[in-house]
Amino acid sequence: MQTRLATDLWVDLQALPRWQSVVLVVGASLLAARLIQVGGDAAIRRLTRTIPGDVDRVVLRSVHPALYASVLAAGGYLGTRLLTTDPAWIEPATATAQTVVTVVWAVQLARMGRGVSQELTSDDQLGNRMAPIFQNVWSALLLGASAFLVLTYWSIDVTPLLASAGVMGIVIGLAARDTIANLFGSIALYTDGTYAVGDFVVLESGERGRVEDISIRSTVLRTRDDLLVTVPNSVLNTATIINESSPERERRVRVAVGVAYGSDIDHVEDTLLDVAAAESVVLDDPEPRVRMRGFGDSALDVELLCWIPAPVLRGRATHRLNKGVYRAFVEEGIEIPFPQRVVTMDGANGGAETNPAPVSADESTELAD
Repeated sequence: MQTRLATDLWVDLQALPRWQSVVLVVGASLLAARLIQVGGDAAIRRLTRTIPGDVDRVVLRSVHPALYASVLAAGGYLGTRLLTTDPAWIEPATATAQTVVTVVWAVQLARMGRGVSQELTSDDQLGNRMAPIFQNVWSALLLGASAFLVLTYWSIDVTPLLASAGVMGIVIGLAARDTIANLFGSIALYTDGTYAVGDFVVLESGERGRVEDISIRSTVLRTRDDLLVTVPNSVLNTATIINESSPERERRVRVAVGVAYGSDIDHVEDTLLDVAAAESVVLDDPEPRVRMRGFGDSALDVELLCWIPAPVLRGRATHRLNKGVYRAFVEEGIEIPFPQRVVTMDGANGGAETNPAPVSADESTELAD
């Protein structure tokens, strides 16, 4: 039905004088493009108010110009068809209209990818810096596809170009294998959800820090010494990584301490819990707890377990808890023993033991020397 209506309309246009039919077609295309432009702007404003986020606004505003540009290109092409039926004019006009539409859509879609990437990377909730990687891949795919289509429109044989591209691809792949490995490593890290910008990670080599940036080639960490460490993504993709910020940012702190044999272990536990309760950096939920880990050579091994809001507070929390434990033990009279040794020496009285009193480890070393 619609196809027949369009055919009848085209026949009616051809029956008119050429200048009238051209004016009607071109004028109709200009009017339609203007309606799409004005109506599209109003629709975009209405939609972006009801849909949360800014990604939809970027997508709609990128597709919108391509729509009315395509209508204008179609009007120009139809006007040319009404002016002449000479293939010497029709074929270039067809290729030109197709090229304009393809280039406009490619440019707008590339802008859409760049805008979506910017919105995602600026979203504090996402905290995601991997979007630029996909934006670059998206732009490369658009460039390749649009170039192939334009060459096809103008009847240019792309077979030799594809063969040359295959050879160049092998050469480039061998020359840039590290870069390609880093690219695929970054994609793998993102798809696996290994870490994101803002996370605190511990690398297999021992470095620990906050993820500052994730690029196509590498990941940048800021250590607690305020140093930037750049690690290739291909290395991280095959290494063991501990993400201290995932799945939750709360992390547990362990404070190990030894108390003398004979100490009241219940009193020790209550004292440690009081220390944890007095520290503002320690979370109330989960509650702090004390565990007796074993019997050491010189002390009972006890451990205070506390939870803190973020991994970045681990050093500060450990420092404050150690100070609080020491002060509380001094006030409560709980002894923190140190290693002792008993040294025996052969005397002139037939090997009788002398100096049986216990001495410290430092003193025993001096006697041994």
